[in-house]
Amino acid sequence: MPLRSRGVEKGTAFLYGALSGIVEPVAAAITILLAGVMIPILPYLLSFAAGAMIYVVVEELIPEIAQGKHSDWGVIAFSTGFVIMMILDVALG
Repeated sequence: MPLRSRGVEKGTAFLYGALSGIVEPVAAAITILLAGVMIPILPYLLSFAAGAMIYVVVEELIPEIAQGKHSDWGVIAFSTGFVIMMILDVALG
């Protein structure tokens, strides 16, 4: 829809949208092939990916955190609170 609103033809916009998702099955196949070899470090890789996704969500989707010249403090405070919450969940849960 954003491409179509910019004046790109309907077929071209659909093609670009379909091509943007082509990397997912390729990456899934590579992951399936490497998963058997990488089983010991898989939890660390998954936790790194989850942390990266949380960072992007907090940094980009919560606009109040990114305001001002010290925008990293909001992300750091959110991350610290999340770590404390997870520690309490494991300790008390």
